[in-house]
Amino acid sequence: MTSKNKLIYLPLGGAGEIGMNMYLYGYGAKGKERFILVDVGVTFPAMDTTPGVDLIMADAKYIIDRADQLDGIFITHAHEDHIGAIGLLYPKLNAPIYCRKFTAAVTRAKMQDRNQNPDVIEILPPYPEMQKVGPFKVGILPVPHSIPEASGLVIEVGDQRIVHTGDLKIDPDPVVGEPFNPALFAELGKKGVDVLVCDSTNVFSNKPGRSEATLVKPITEMIKGASGMVVATTFASNVARLKTLAQAGVDAGRSVCVLGRSMQRMLGYAHATDVLDNFPPTIELEDVPQVPRENLMLLVTGSQGESRAASAQLARGKYLGITMQQGDTFLFSSKTIPGNEISVGRIINSYAMQGVNVIDDSAEIYHVSGHANRPDLEEIHRLLKPKTLIPMHGEYRHLKEHADLAKSKGINSLVAPNGSLVEINAKGAKVMDHIETGRTYLDGTRLIGAFDGVVLERIRMATRGTVAVSLVIEDADVLGVWAEPIGLPETEDYEEGLPEMLEEQIENALNKAKNKLLKDDEEVERLVSRVVSRLCKDEVGKKPVTRVLINRLEEN
Repeated sequence: MTSKNKLIYLPLGGAGEIGMNMYLYGYGAKGKERFILVDVGVTFPAMDTTPGVDLIMADAKYIIDRADQLDGIFITHAHEDHIGAIGLLYPKLNAPIYCRKFTAAVTRAKMQDRNQNPDVIEILPPYPEMQKVGPFKVGILPVPHSIPEASGLVIEVGDQRIVHTGDLKIDPDPVVGEPFNPALFAELGKKGVDVLVCDSTNVFSNKPGRSEATLVKPITEMIKGASGMVVATTFASNVARLKTLAQAGVDAGRSVCVLGRSMQRMLGYAHATDVLDNFPPTIELEDVPQVPRENLMLLVTGSQGESRAASAQLARGKYLGITMQQGDTFLFSSKTIPGNEISVGRIINSYAMQGVNVIDDSAEIYHVSGHANRPDLEEIHRLLKPKTLIPMHGEYRHLKEHADLAKSKGINSLVAPNGSLVEINAKGAKVMDHIETGRTYLDGTRLIGAFDGVVLERIRMATRGTVAVSLVIEDADVLGVWAEPIGLPETEDYEEGLPEMLEEQIENALNKAKNKLLKDDEEVERLVSRVVSRLCKDEVGKKPVTRVLINRLEEN
């Protein structure tokens, strides 16, 4: 690598948070770098912070402004937090997309859903084959995870070699997909890894991770001991878990039915791309009524408490004509993502009220994580022998803990949260600058910035209420005042109610105002807003958002 050409790494999302992963690598002279982008993911909104928002993704402005320098987009796997924004942002990125076969099937669907051309997707064979993309050579490194055909990346550019792990675990028998290959990782370690950019999700989990294959037996035994119908939920994308659950149900002597469009869609992708074979026999929905409850098992969507998914609908009473009964069993074969505890708890409470036996992952018997635990991360470090570690995919505390772990083993490490512009060279890695990063919201059909004011105004309206005021003014005469409080409680201290009180106070204030003020719309709005805020604060304890519509009558 010459002194003129520099290698940079810039996380735009996913470093300092879990979700909306987006990582950028660049190489070249300053201002003339060529780039590859790794993952284009989303995270999901919460009513208390992002009401009405449909999806949240990283702010890609840095690379959008340099889209003519972007040579390729690599998708490591088909989870929403790595792929969910590809169709939304692609028109602004406009570069070839590279991934594995199963991921390509999901990516094509994402692109078609947003009316984008799916033919820009190219399927790559696994490492050691390498794809030349601009100045980069990139290899697809197969790794186990909780979705088929997850991959890390081997990135070679200049005289540097980077391993970007994506999401991974150490699993010798993942049920679906390739097992972890320690020999391949050791071979990479012998070649030399300058920088390891590594998953940090489970760095605080001190036990070695368990294999997916260990779940069939305990789940089978649990189902055999159940008296009524058994219903199980997991992530729809966890095809291996769906196979595990279905096999356990069949082994326990039950007929298994898969319900929920997202589960059926993922199984369809898995079958179509030949990553799934020997899936246990299942029955169709129309056959369910003919099967005695004690001989029936359902696989349903909604492991995170999604209100429209099968789990929530069953908890509320009925789904596709099926109801839960006292003595049935509901299994959460999944981990609750932080932030979803309330929605999942609501479902559990509803089932408890119906007399349903709910089993979750608190005992760590019926679920295994798709991410490497602390001892597994240490093994990955040992195999790859990186000169420098840059933690990713985790909150800041995960990144720091992972960096400290590496340092304790003699590995240089660098904490680089979102926006850290890192230069990688023969001496290691160093943060050279900080780029302003943020979030982009999908709000209905539009992409908006987090600081555009739309969501903030929505929160203000939701927490403080709104008063809409309509005025009719002719020259300097106020001819009419109408006020409509929205989302505010009524007052008991005024006979005619809050609207009439507002109208009276606004009209009085305007009539006392000088003619010059009444001819200035901005001054009128400020005066009305002050009256509304003062009156509502006194009467109901709130200062609402005030909207003033001024209708001026022209003189003949």
